[in-house]
Amino acid sequence: MPVSLLLLADTHVPKRARDLPHSLWAEIDAADVVVHAGDWVDVALLDQLEQRARRLVGVHGNNDHGELRERLPEVARVELDGVRIAVVHETGDAKGREERCSARYPDVDVLVFGHSHIPWDTTTTSGLRLLNPGSPTDRRRQPSCTYLTAVADAGQLRDVELHRLPARG
Repeated sequence: MPVSLLLLADTHVPKRARDLPHSLWAEIDAADVVVHAGDWVDVALLDQLEQRARRLVGVHGNNDHGELRERLPEVARVELDGVRIAVVHETGDAKGREERCSARYPDVDVLVFGHSHIPWDTTTTSGLRLLNPGSPTDRRRQPSCTYLTAVADAGQLRDVELHRLPARG
């Protein structure tokens, strides 16, 4: 059965924003699985996502400490409708990323990562799909804040879509 995914990273709540955008909470409520690739910053957001998401897969990032590191792994792995997914916060420099990640994660189909706040969607020569949803709260040098949605369906990841959030007022 197809599984709808919402991919997030680098939320930095409450440092970069008081909360996630209202429209994003609606997407969280609708998704079958929410994937968060780290840099939550405060455990309160983890608690909220655990309460609202049907299923949550998350990891800690370099800005996550204390209870976040205690409750979240550095790398998470899950299989959703035949799609093998790993989640990690950091993958290192963009240069050489595909080769490095293919070597580190040879047993997965998709690697979701964060850290840079820069959306990324490439497929390596080994077939590994690399996805970075950007950040829904801190666009840095990007034109807008972003997140990704996708569908895991019979061993394939399909309908991968980058969503750009409107500027905060």
